[in-house]
Amino acid sequence: MQKTKSYNKNYTQFGGIYQLVLPLNLEVLIPEDDSVRLLSHILEGLNYDALYKAYSSTGRKPAVEPKILFKVLTYAYLNNIYSSRKIESACKRDINFMWLLEGNKTPDHSTIARFRKDYLQGCIDDLFYQMFHYLHSINEIEFKNLFVDGTKIEANANRYTFVWKKAVNKNEAKMFEKIQSCIEEMNATYEADFKVSKESLLADLNVALAYLKEKRQQEQLEFVHGIGKRKSKLQKFTEALQAFSARQGQYNAHNQLFEGRNSYSKTDPDATFMHMKDDHMRNAQLKPAYNVQIGVESEYVTGVGVFQDRNDIATLIPFLKEMESRLKMRYENVIADSGYESEENYLYLEKQKQTYYIKPQTYEQWKKRSFKKNIGKRENMFYNAETDEYTCHNGKQLKPVGITYRTSATGYRSEITVYECEECSDCPHKSRCTKAKGNRKMQVSKTFVEKRQISYENITTEEGILLRVNRSIQVEGAFGVLKNDYNFNRFLTRGKSNVKTEFMLLCLGYNVNKLHAKIQNERIGKPLHPLKTA
Repeated sequence: MQKTKSYNKNYTQFGGIYQLVLPLNLEVLIPEDDSVRLLSHILEGLNYDALYKAYSSTGRKPAVEPKILFKVLTYAYLNNIYSSRKIESACKRDINFMWLLEGNKTPDHSTIARFRKDYLQGCIDDLFYQMFHYLHSINEIEFKNLFVDGTKIEANANRYTFVWKKAVNKNEAKMFEKIQSCIEEMNATYEADFKVSKESLLADLNVALAYLKEKRQQEQLEFVHGIGKRKSKLQKFTEALQAFSARQGQYNAHNQLFEGRNSYSKTDPDATFMHMKDDHMRNAQLKPAYNVQIGVESEYVTGVGVFQDRNDIATLIPFLKEMESRLKMRYENVIADSGYESEENYLYLEKQKQTYYIKPQTYEQWKKRSFKKNIGKRENMFYNAETDEYTCHNGKQLKPVGITYRTSATGYRSEITVYECEECSDCPHKSRCTKAKGNRKMQVSKTFVEKRQISYENITTEEGILLRVNRSIQVEGAFGVLKNDYNFNRFLTRGKSNVKTEFMLLCLGYNVNKLHAKIQNERIGKPLHPLKTA
């Protein structure tokens, strides 16, 4: 029988025919125009006081200097390396990572993961926004034009651990009916007068359970369990109310986690189930995800926000407030697509004295011939501002008959004027104008119509056209690079704060890459792409 050859864990015993010779200074192996040099230069100039405060002053010294580890992590994200194990491997094999480590010992994957999750989380915003003061100092950022857009990125959560608010509310309502029935039966049995209400359900159940416990002690009743044992009514009532109390506690926990959302994932409670974009087979996907917002100027990502909202309307104001508080600067112009259009957003930007270039949601429809021929549309009716009346296709007047109010998901209250036509019964165009049995009614927010018209006039100017074209190029282009070129389509970490840290690291690497590309292509100082001329 042939004997199996044994191997030692140490492979140096095999020897080799070539001795690798490295220079004493590894820097000579790195090209002069390598992006790692630019990254090291920029990050070296940041203030790391907030990062060092995250470490205990009495604990042991970190294995790798926090500033150096931050450089390593940022450079990893610049090179599409996101896993802590792959970053550890790169530090052992890649000459650029070795150069950034400055002779320090290679950090292991747990050190990298702990640094990203525990130490970097509280100061990443400060480090991220510091970079833009550097870009402002070299005249790359003027804080003039902010291009805003959002995208949905899948969370690191199980797709089937969903909890739906509608289902919770439905089951909670059904259980409340069962509780009422149980309490009524209990009152009839013991001639009591217990009551339950939805507002204080747990407290009411505890009162009833306390009564049953006292009655059990008085009767010295032993509860039975197992097959063939007959339970007393007292035991049945006690077990039923205990089960109801436990289920209500679960429902209360679910409702606290919803926080205005309609769903969340059990494996990442901060993630919301959202409709993702169709795949190549045009199949709509419903996955746990985050709504990531970015602001771009001069092709650099100057602001990042992570939200749980499924649409973009409610994200604009908190996103701009966060950016302003961090940058201590306010942009002159805000350019966004139709997904951000709302009366509340218009009024906020106007109050902040910022010029808004937001495309109306009906902008594309306005261009169509079918829209222009639709006599039922408000835009196709003549409006007399002095009398506050609309004139329909048949020459009849739609007069204001009342005012109603509409409250948005954010709590904003808008005033809606209700108009009604004076007579529609004999109108030959009624079937083309309205489906109402009576007179035609129309609800109009005057403030919204006014601000929408201002935005429409802004985007149709020569400057507005230039900014709209650049919005498509710069902010949508940034998402295209991050999601396709950088292959970042799913977060590795869980929790809203960890996700934001991860995405900010990605954007820091993206910005260094962008500055490097602009320097190499001699495009420094060019914040906008010019319009193509025929």
